[in-house]
Amino acid sequence: MTKRINMAVAIQGELGAFSYSAARKFVGNSARILSCETFKSVFEALESGDASAAVIPIENTLHGSVHENYDHLIDYGPRIAGETSLRICHNLIIFGQTKFSEVRYAYSHPVALNQCREFFRKNDRIQPISFYDTAGSVKMLREKRLDNSAAIASAAAAELYGGRILRRNIEDNRQNFTRFFLLTKQQRVLKDKRRPWKTSVAFSLANAPGALFKAMACFALRDLSLTKIESRPLRDRPWEYLFYLDLLGSPEDPKVESALSNLQEMTLFFKILGSYQPTP
Repeated sequence: MTKRINMAVAIQGELGAFSYSAARKFVGNSARILSCETFKSVFEALESGDASAAVIPIENTLHGSVHENYDHLIDYGPRIAGETSLRICHNLIIFGQTKFSEVRYAYSHPVALNQCREFFRKNDRIQPISFYDTAGSVKMLREKRLDNSAAIASAAAAELYGGRILRRNIEDNRQNFTRFFLLTKQQRVLKDKRRPWKTSVAFSLANAPGALFKAMACFALRDLSLTKIESRPLRDRPWEYLFYLDLLGSPEDPKVESALSNLQEMTLFFKILGSYQPTP
């Protein structure tokens, strides 16, 4: 994606959240980051033109898929233009001269607190307190200067708001990664065909014997590699499902084009969500 000075990229959460770091990884430091309260408002900002791109988390190695965002991909119809992943490192952040032995409260998003249970077990004098956002908890501490209190968030949040990191990497599992999508409203032009590409697709099938087997054969018979397949319940249609699928390759590859065309013939609903080159 072209890096423009006036580009606005929408994210959920305050500046300094992990989505903020992912956005910087995608578009660099020249773009303006638009902070949104909810995932839905991120998609609305992109739809309305308030943002020219958006960055959303789509999957975490510990907690699985962000199902709300899969639903929004269908409802709002943006294009997936990029993918990257971040290791989620949680840090204990304070303001002022508070010592670690003086900390009695730690604010953060409930998911972040849950990922630091071993830290709280070893330091049971510190009470975890849920807050709406990781970076937001750092911002709140800077504004309120609460006594004996800390926040748990990224190193980027500490740097952005002027906090001091007391303890680094307090998360329980070092294999905690989140996968993010870069979204746009336009179809992305494939440029460097030497680099690997991925394509994401959503589809539904008739409830018939062998339907999913036949759908998967579209790719197996062409030696195409699938990196993920997941089902989601269809709203207002109990016990029927929408499938999300990621495969290696782009629709410009004749084998991929043939497989997707074959799949579309047997589906009730079919949509290519985007083709993109993952960012290391």
